[in-house]
Amino acid sequence: MFENGSARMMIVLVGNKIDDEANRQVSWEEGQLFAKKNDLIFFETSAKTGENVDNIYLASAKAVFQNIMNNSYDLSDEQVGIKPGNAPAQFKKKANPFQKSSQALGTNNSYLNNGD
Repeated sequence: MFENGSARMMIVLVGNKIDDEANRQVSWEEGQLFAKKNDLIFFETSAKTGENVDNIYLASAKAVFQNIMNNSYDLSDEQVGIKPGNAPAQFKKKANPFQKSSQALGTNNSYLNNGD
């Protein structure tokens, strides 16, 4: 991943089974140290109880949003992996004046029109 991925790729390391201390394979300290050494976000969770599962997604979304607000990503580059959708105008890819609109192509994809 590190060799082929983007330098700004975010990776979340997730330890599972915090509800089953007797069968723990890796301590919290080991997971945290590994994550810190490798610049990862670290969480421990329980799939059984759902503990901390939502927080993984919330933290990831917040980190991506913060990187967008800091202009860390070029959102006009599709290889970044983020598609702006209904993002504010400053984040949207500039329209190509030579590309035909969906109406000109005879399609009725109302979801393509976000009200701009």
